[in-house]
Amino acid sequence: MKYNRTVRAQFLDRPNRFIAHVELQGKVETVHVKNTGRCRELLVPGCEIILEKSGNPARKTRYDLISVCKEGRWINMDSQAPNRAAEEWLRDGSFFDEEHTVSREKKHGNSRFDLYVETASGRKAFVEVKGVTLEENNIARFPDAPTERGVKHVQELVHCIREGYEAYLLFVIQMRGVRLFQPNWGTHAAFGKAVGEAQRAGVKVLAYDCLVGEDSLEIRDPVPIDLEEPLC
Repeated sequence: MKYNRTVRAQFLDRPNRFIAHVELQGKVETVHVKNTGRCRELLVPGCEIILEKSGNPARKTRYDLISVCKEGRWINMDSQAPNRAAEEWLRDGSFFDEEHTVSREKKHGNSRFDLYVETASGRKAFVEVKGVTLEENNIARFPDAPTERGVKHVQELVHCIREGYEAYLLFVIQMRGVRLFQPNWGTHAAFGKAVGEAQRAGVKVLAYDCLVGEDSLEIRDPVPIDLEEPLC
């Protein structure tokens, strides 16, 4: 996926979840943050960031904060980007290697899943996408905050399996260079347990890293997954 009209800036502070103060071309600018998560390990005062200029002249903020540089590694932190990148990845035939269609926001049961795929041979699959920005010692983890909604989505994928559909839980790691993906047990153990139970029920759990460009995000390579719950 591509962004339009991007520019580098320097992060200053984040007074609330929705906006940040940055230094752009020598001036302080208030920008929209496209991720309402905590992101404390990413948005460190003085770090380099990438902004996208909005095309809406009526907006109060002229720019969106989309990426941040952490210890020399660019990390995309746009919470809307993983779904867009995953849709492009599924459409181009990188995963489903037969003719297929991809639909967004497909409702089933009590949930609305991010993507739905039907193939020419009759396969029907629901895909739930989770964007991952948290990285520690080259290990990517999700979530960065408790997510009861995320647990519900995972459990609903199990219901899809029981009704004869294929179901996928796709973790889009919004960076390159990580060696492993794990649930964030210390933050929300219930989510990790739900993912393990879903995998045992037949849900395919996937993790892929991304190439983060100045103006792009592209899903690239599979990342090993460890769903083993720590003993302590």
